[in-house]
Amino acid sequence: MDLDIYKLIEEYRDLFYVITFIWTFLEGETFVIFAGAAASQGMLNQYILIAAAWLGSFSGDQLYFWIGRKYGHRLLKRFPRMQGGVNVALGMLHKYHIGFILSFRFIYGVRNFSSLAMGMSPIGWPRFAALNFIAAGLWANAFAWGGYLLGKTFEAVLGDVAKDFGFVMLGVFALVGVILFFTHRRSKASFERKIAEQQAAEQAKLPDPSKPETKAE
Repeated sequence: MDLDIYKLIEEYRDLFYVITFIWTFLEGETFVIFAGAAASQGMLNQYILIAAAWLGSFSGDQLYFWIGRKYGHRLLKRFPRMQGGVNVALGMLHKYHIGFILSFRFIYGVRNFSSLAMGMSPIGWPRFAALNFIAAGLWANAFAWGGYLLGKTFEAVLGDVAKDFGFVMLGVFALVGVILFFTHRRSKASFERKIAEQQAAEQAKLPDPSKPETKAE
């Protein structure tokens, strides 16, 4: 990823911000972290980078919300495996509401279903758009500045060696890789536990086939 970022910046220059918009339209916190590290080395404008990531993330989730509102139930019938993740996202939305909308991008597993699920919820489009705009800004700033600070930290630690951009990015890549590995591992276990709890709760609602039905007299 680090070398890919470097090549993309070298090859496309200002068009790299368009690539950032497209990439974050789909997802890509790791991409934004490395781009932030590149900005710390003067290869990108940090504020334009944040704006591109902000708008890309916001636009992507608005699209997923619209898909959920218009086609959500049909998608669940076609892809029933999505049901568990959607149920978890709706449960968290019901429990935390604004807090969930502002933070779902940081939650492993659930984030993949969240905007789609919220499109299927009673929340209005204007309210979601306003909160999603704030949430996308928090997300873009968090990862872009995180990458920027990592880049500056490795530059300070490596000293003259940091003149070679590749060494800085290698350090950022290694550290981010370790952090993401343990974070995703822990978050994945939590997400799978929530899915299991959701399935157990649904199973408990079903009648026990071993018990005969009693007819009302």
